[in-house]
Amino acid sequence: MVISPAVPEIFEDEIQTVVDARTDTLQGLRELGPPDLVHLIKSPIKSQNKQIGVYHHVTGIDASSSASLAAYINTLTFGPNDKTHKVVSGLFCCYNAFSRLDMRVQVAIPGGVEAYCINERGEKLVASDDLWLETYLCSVLRAYSYADNGSGDTIKKIVGVRRFNPITTTEAEHKFLEAAERLFFNGWQLGSDPEIQVPNLVSNHLTTGLLEYIRTTGRYASGINLFEKLRTRDPEISSLLARVYIAADEEVKAVQLLHEAIQELPMDYSLLDCQAEFCDSKGRGDLALEIAKRSVVSAPSEFGTWARLAEIYVSLEQWDLALLTLNSCPMFTYQDKDAPRMPEPARVSLPILPETICDEIDDAQIGDMDMVHAQLRKLHAANFKGTFLKAYTILTDITKKIGWDQLLKIRSQVFVMEEEYRHEKQTLTHSATHSRNVSTTALPPSPGPQPNGHEDSADEPKEKAQGEAALNGGPSEQNLSTRPKTPNLEKPAHTIASEVVHAGSDEPNEEHSSNFTPFRNKRLCERWLDNLFMVLYEDLRVYTIWRTEMAQYRQQQLVYKKSAEEWEILGELADRLHHVEEAVEAYQACLGIRFSPKAMRGVLKMYEKHGEVRMILGALIRLVTWQYRWYSEFSPDMLYTIRRLIEEEGAVKVRSIVQATSLPQHVLELTHQYAQVCAAFHSSGTDV
Repeated sequence: MVISPAVPEIFEDEIQTVVDARTDTLQGLRELGPPDLVHLIKSPIKSQNKQIGVYHHVTGIDASSSASLAAYINTLTFGPNDKTHKVVSGLFCCYNAFSRLDMRVQVAIPGGVEAYCINERGEKLVASDDLWLETYLCSVLRAYSYADNGSGDTIKKIVGVRRFNPITTTEAEHKFLEAAERLFFNGWQLGSDPEIQVPNLVSNHLTTGLLEYIRTTGRYASGINLFEKLRTRDPEISSLLARVYIAADEEVKAVQLLHEAIQELPMDYSLLDCQAEFCDSKGRGDLALEIAKRSVVSAPSEFGTWARLAEIYVSLEQWDLALLTLNSCPMFTYQDKDAPRMPEPARVSLPILPETICDEIDDAQIGDMDMVHAQLRKLHAANFKGTFLKAYTILTDITKKIGWDQLLKIRSQVFVMEEEYRHEKQTLTHSATHSRNVSTTALPPSPGPQPNGHEDSADEPKEKAQGEAALNGGPSEQNLSTRPKTPNLEKPAHTIASEVVHAGSDEPNEEHSSNFTPFRNKRLCERWLDNLFMVLYEDLRVYTIWRTEMAQYRQQQLVYKKSAEEWEILGELADRLHHVEEAVEAYQACLGIRFSPKAMRGVLKMYEKHGEVRMILGALIRLVTWQYRWYSEFSPDMLYTIRRLIEEEGAVKVRSIVQATSLPQHVLELTHQYAQVCAAFHSSGTDV
């Protein structure tokens, strides 16, 4: 028997205000749209006079027709938590991101069903079959996009969202892939991940959703079949097919395909990026380097191509070029997922399903935020997203490999420092014969790719030189041995950014500057990268204080005490800085005080790394139960982990280990439901 999550209820002050609020926000939607809205009108069983409005959000419901949405509303007619009211009508709102319409199904109980759609101006239109096809595909993509990875971060963002798995059978998969095939060439209309500047045929929310579905379920044959058919219509799709081949462990076919496709499309950056990533993953950064450079030349305004080149320089231990390349990355403002903007509710009811009750994960103690130290509250890196998160990850990776002192030394070798600029300016101002821009002086002009991102045109000469330096080698220093990190971290001095240079009135003279070789060979540091160094310094400072204090307490045989929230933040901090063991230590300390999905997710990663099957399943059971408690029966990451375990250990062994745990049977059944999905897809290891 499949257990459905409980039904949360958010009560309105006035009936229909949330529906009106949703209509008002349609104009501002830019992505896949918010989760589906389900609005119910209830009246007391004994009296029909007074009506109340309640609502919740939902993802993963089959939105291929008005009948399937009406069927969902009918399942809510008699709620087990409210015996005094009955539902008299219901409205299901599901956003169609292709046509930018809100598809709506109005159900009168008892009575008929009316289906229509609302455009951005609030006008009522007829719902056609083609619109329902688009809506269905959007609803599946939203189910994956809005799913939680197990950490609980997504669940906590929006209150009262029921999350269902949209595809649980091979029949449902066929329906999804058929819809994806029919609408594939319109996928760019849906937008893309925040790291992509311009959505295109192979980089958009549809392709992201397809690849995530294939990775999660392991249905590689279905994915290969789909992309093979689409590739006959456009060879660009070869990059997607190659990625599925690699994921399916068909690497020889992937390499052959990439070779043929790149001969046909030699400057397709998606193909080049896929090839560079594959070579780098095999430890052949030397082969990946030239490919990544070509990818940057092909798409200089895309962040991903520059980030890949920076990662390859890191793998080749060319730290100076990695920093120069990072400095050339075009950075984009983060565009978050569309979220519902609703009026303040009268009250909120968040019932607990009896099947999800487990003392071990009781989160009633959540509320020790007041006990968090001020220094831990203001770690800005915890809020990075999109391109800034990716850039920070590369910077922390460099720091982990060479140490903070060495990073500062290389930074001062490749970027113009503030003191240098002031000294050079003072030296040359009195003899300046004509004004010259320092960005031209410090950066010899040379042809090369230009990351045009969102920068102003005034910065173009600087960006061109930075791109050339990153691609062609630039000034390279001899790598020095890593110095051990000490508790006394040196705070980074400021570099000179283009904004400061352009603001100066007295600029160095070209004739005199040409004699100052170190200044000539350096680059101007982007303001955002300079800020990342400051943020990294703060992260390292807090981390060093924590580890020093821990060592002192242990030496004195004292207990080092922190609140659960503080341990969670320290675990995230160590994770960001790539100190895995220290992160796990903090997460385990947090779990020793109270259950935390984020801490459990962090510990699970360590168990997966070491292949500890029993510990992995123990963590999964608790995470799945916590998610059900908050109305989510579907997490792609949880399903992926269980599928991989079944592939490696077999379904019988996995079920036996789950059954052998001491947790209540009704809790174990929730994890078995995930395993049943693997069985429905005939995943490897499910055959008895």
